[in-house]
Amino acid sequence: MELRTGQAPAFALRRADRERLARHVERALRRARRRGAALAAVTVPVAGDVDPSAVVAASRRPGEPWFCFEQPDREGFALAALGCVQALEAEGDGRFRALAADWRALIAEAQCDPPDGPRGSGPVAVGGFGFTPQAPRAPHWAGFGAASLHVPEVALVRRGGEARLTACALVAPDDVADEVVGRVEARLASLVPAPALALWDPEPAGDRARVVSTMAPEHYEAAVARAVARIREGGLSKVVLARSVEVHAAAAHDAAAVLGVLREAFRACHVFVVGRGERAFVAASPELLVRRDGLRAGTLALAGSTRRSADPAVDVHLGEQLLQSPKDREEQAIVTRRIERALAPHAVWVTSAEEPVLVKMANIQHLGTPIRAQLARPVSAIELAGVLHPTPAVGGEPHAVAAPLIPALEGLDRGWYAGPVGWTDLHEDGELCVALRCALLEGPVARCYAGVGVVRDSDPAAELAETEIKLGALLPVLAA
Repeated sequence: MELRTGQAPAFALRRADRERLARHVERALRRARRRGAALAAVTVPVAGDVDPSAVVAASRRPGEPWFCFEQPDREGFALAALGCVQALEAEGDGRFRALAADWRALIAEAQCDPPDGPRGSGPVAVGGFGFTPQAPRAPHWAGFGAASLHVPEVALVRRGGEARLTACALVAPDDVADEVVGRVEARLASLVPAPALALWDPEPAGDRARVVSTMAPEHYEAAVARAVARIREGGLSKVVLARSVEVHAAAAHDAAAVLGVLREAFRACHVFVVGRGERAFVAASPELLVRRDGLRAGTLALAGSTRRSADPAVDVHLGEQLLQSPKDREEQAIVTRRIERALAPHAVWVTSAEEPVLVKMANIQHLGTPIRAQLARPVSAIELAGVLHPTPAVGGEPHAVAAPLIPALEGLDRGWYAGPVGWTDLHEDGELCVALRCALLEGPVARCYAGVGVVRDSDPAAELAETEIKLGALLPVLAA
């Protein structure tokens, strides 16, 4: 891959790369004429200092789907994607299996280069899942289905100073090979090699955003109190209750600029943007749902939280209090046990840390228990996400009892809040995080979400305060 410089810099394929793409397209065309549309792709190295998210943010067309997924502290990992050659959609209890099967069928016929770069090189499917098996009903979640993965036209991945670009096309039986290659080259020529994301521009003086809670604080406290009473009746040990806060700004929120702030402030988090139409779902999530690499799988049981302090001594004290808190330790143990039970039927062994550790973010610290598993057979990253979702960290225990209580007490449509978001590749490896510390951006309105785990000893006022801490990840950016 060459980077042409001048008045209109663009990415361009070298002759050998173009010829290789042409061969892939010809083979895909022959398959398409026998079995239906087939995927063709070419993967090429690009400069290791490329900023995948910046390129995608600068190159996207109005209304075009886009996706960015980063974890800066993990060797600068970033995967960003643009456009959609194939949408994989499903609804209902079997939605994870359905999308995994659709992706497996698509890549089985794919004509492409063998991945040779960072994980995530080559064709990928990117997107996410709603919290519930049904598609969100609230109009502001339009475009975010119950299960929705896109195979992008262009994907860029970078880790540890190594980067790859993949360009894809879905070849139909009546396509002309040269025209398909021409479409791919035209798309690459439209890419803008932006060196960095746009800077965040706070609201001008006098135009500060208006913050509105969709549920009055006292109503949220009452919901927590009702949940505690239900837990004490028996048959339920935990339920997670969320609340939503709307930020009304003077101008449209810039999702790319928000991403830029979040990836600097929360470098250990999974920072992402999923853009669908004119809406964008952004987050800085501390919680990994699953990462699959061959027969190895990893996850993180995350439950129990407290604030951070700028005073190191106070910060340490707060962390020690969290480690010794019976209420938070109970919450953490519930999540850990459920994850271990869920993985056990699919694994040779499952192991977790004997004691939880402190997971520190910029504005909050959690109890976390890393969990690893050796799979007994290949189970795709998407199917593993379905095995684990929703963990008691975002749902409840037992889930069957908690599930109907959550919408009844919350009074909101969670949409993709607390659902899995991430990517999968040609090997069906990949990673998905839990969509927490998140906001749905729609023009000048941002809907922020935060929840807490309610157990028998929960205090409603303390739980409300915890949601304020969690909302502090995004509100300072969106409401400035």
